[in-house]
Amino acid sequence: MISPKLQDAINAQINAEFWSAYLYLSMAMHFESEGNAGIANWFRIQFKEEQAHAEIFINYLVSRGGRVVLKPIDAVPTQWKDALAAFTDTLAHEEKVTALINNLYALAEAEHDYATRGKLDWFVAEQVEEEETAKGMIDRLKLIGDNGLALYMFDQELAARVYNVPAPLAAKA
Repeated sequence: MISPKLQDAINAQINAEFWSAYLYLSMAMHFESEGNAGIANWFRIQFKEEQAHAEIFINYLVSRGGRVVLKPIDAVPTQWKDALAAFTDTLAHEEKVTALINNLYALAEAEHDYATRGKLDWFVAEQVEEEETAKGMIDRLKLIGDNGLALYMFDQELAARVYNVPAPLAAKA
């Protein structure tokens, strides 16, 4: 059985993961409307990943005898100046999510809930990857600058990204 404190914190994280998904779907729709189908695809994959993260937390909470309480998702931005602005927002958001995961980890330790701490290890590693990817995109977009051909090539590259089911969900299949 999971402690009430951790149950509440994980429910808050589930909401945060769904908000993240909604944010990335909004980014995808923005770039779709701007004619950048590849960048839109990249953000659509992020949308799916964030939904999967929420599902991982849901499955975990249920497996520990907890109760999932879904709450409303706050509104998200709907427009960005350009891809650099969107990826800059992505990095800032992923840094915030990292802090949320770290806070959950600290709570699990304080509650002496080593099973939850172990489950969070995957999310800690995932956040390192998320931040590194966003930083890499920002670096590349800064190099691209106003070069339309380079942006076109970047967009084409991002169009090739495919969704991979995260390991904690793939294990359930």
